[in-house]
Amino acid sequence: MSNNCFTSFKNSIQDISLPEKFTFPFYYDPHSLSILAAKELQEYLSTQNVIDHNFGLNNNLKGLVIGKMFGVLVVQNQKNEVGYLAAFSGKLAESNHHDRFVPPVFDILKEDGLFRKSEQEITNISLEIENIENNITYKNLTIQLSKLKEEASKDIAEEKQRIKARKHKRRTEFDLIKDSLHEKELRTFQSKINQEGINAKFYINELSAHWENKINLLEQEILPFHLKIEQLKKKRKELSAKTQHQIFSAYKFLNIKQKEKSLLDIFKDYTPPAGAGECAAPKLLQYAFLNNLKPIAMAEFWWGASPKSDIKKHKLFYPSCIGKCKPILSHMLEGMKIDDNPLVIHQGIDKEIEYIYEDDDIIIINKPNELLSVPGKTVTDSVYTRIIEKDKSITGPVIVHRLDMSTSGIMIIAKNKNAYKILQQQFINRSIKKRYVAILDGVIKEQKGVINLPLRVDLNDRPKQLVCFQYGRNAVTYWEVIETTKTNTRINLFPVTGRTHQLRMHCAHIDGLNSPILGDDLYGVKQDRLYLHAESITFQHPTLHKEMQFRIKPSF
Repeated sequence: MSNNCFTSFKNSIQDISLPEKFTFPFYYDPHSLSILAAKELQEYLSTQNVIDHNFGLNNNLKGLVIGKMFGVLVVQNQKNEVGYLAAFSGKLAESNHHDRFVPPVFDILKEDGLFRKSEQEITNISLEIENIENNITYKNLTIQLSKLKEEASKDIAEEKQRIKARKHKRRTEFDLIKDSLHEKELRTFQSKINQEGINAKFYINELSAHWENKINLLEQEILPFHLKIEQLKKKRKELSAKTQHQIFSAYKFLNIKQKEKSLLDIFKDYTPPAGAGECAAPKLLQYAFLNNLKPIAMAEFWWGASPKSDIKKHKLFYPSCIGKCKPILSHMLEGMKIDDNPLVIHQGIDKEIEYIYEDDDIIIINKPNELLSVPGKTVTDSVYTRIIEKDKSITGPVIVHRLDMSTSGIMIIAKNKNAYKILQQQFINRSIKKRYVAILDGVIKEQKGVINLPLRVDLNDRPKQLVCFQYGRNAVTYWEVIETTKTNTRINLFPVTGRTHQLRMHCAHIDGLNSPILGDDLYGVKQDRLYLHAESITFQHPTLHKEMQFRIKPSF
């Protein structure tokens, strides 16, 4: 295979040292070479006119606006020349192939390929089903059946209502004359009432059987159509599953040792997520391994308008996704020296918890940024572990509410189960008032407002969140600007709900404030810290039954 996707740097890289280890793809600061490669690729994207794709950057272009993730992989060839490869995630302008960009691992769009052939077969089956469903005889029979069932239901319901009315009338008559009747007459009257009830039940059964027979006769006429439709749907489903299995087998990924694994091998315990293997990073590494190019450093950036659900900003760098890419890249990077995972490095180990208030039931603390509220998968040090270690007499769940690891500020700690239960109920009832202060990476022109964007977890990239109006949970935030500078906005945030990453998402999202919190490494640009602080909280004391308010100013 030729190295026609290898691009030499236009700018001099003589003074830039090569990194000792390859980029940890799931959390990184781009190496200088990656930044330069990305800059050169972005210059190309800004000036090229051969790819007909609307990124949403030019109002004059037509068609659906789709921003795109691009990747650059700095590589060294066998002549020790350093250059870079470029790739895009998914397809671009309805094609997998463009000059300058590496090809896909498996070309699912190949005209005479497996997917296209199966797609046509599936389309043909769907057309067969559609033709049957549009058959005039079938449609008329279906309409007749629907009307017959409606008529039957109405007739039976009306008869039941008449029987009920007659029964009520007889009971009323019986109540009026029962005191004037002898015992034998009473038994005769009661027997008559009972027999009428039995007769009514028999009649309802006969009426139901009558309608059921008419319905069954009509259903028998429709049955051949239904059987054919079900047969075709089963065939379509089986063909789709077979095709999916073949495609998953066809996606085969190499690593530096030239060891190959398919998507089925990599995702052996569950079905690969949609789009697995189509991201930029696997494409880049696959091309490098196939062409004896040594990977040096990597970075991925977003180009174009932000999507409506996710938060992606034009030209910003982003890590590889967890759900689709992590299993694949874990195989592809096997045997390479990789940068340490900064996510398992405990940055809050030397930071102290400040105690603001304490009594027999609660503790109010000022949590430092970069300290977990509760133990994590790799880091156990947290507010919870420190609190129970300091005071062995504390019982109950302790943590009433949480702050993100990177967020500093006020937290309420429950020292016993009763206090926890009462405080937890206040959070559930949303009677606790909270105020956060943040610095935004951008200038907000309005002075105050409300954001109502429902949120759910990004299943392919946990713990990130998505805006989702179909499945998301209600999330509401009020906000008020404190002051602005030329580049930043200091703001108060008042969350009504307490969803994961709510404030970070509401600030960064295009339909929110469209300005990420300064230092937000998930939805913005990493800085020395996340500039978000839980400044104030107001609540009812669980046993003193009086309102309490605490305020701690941020250090920024």
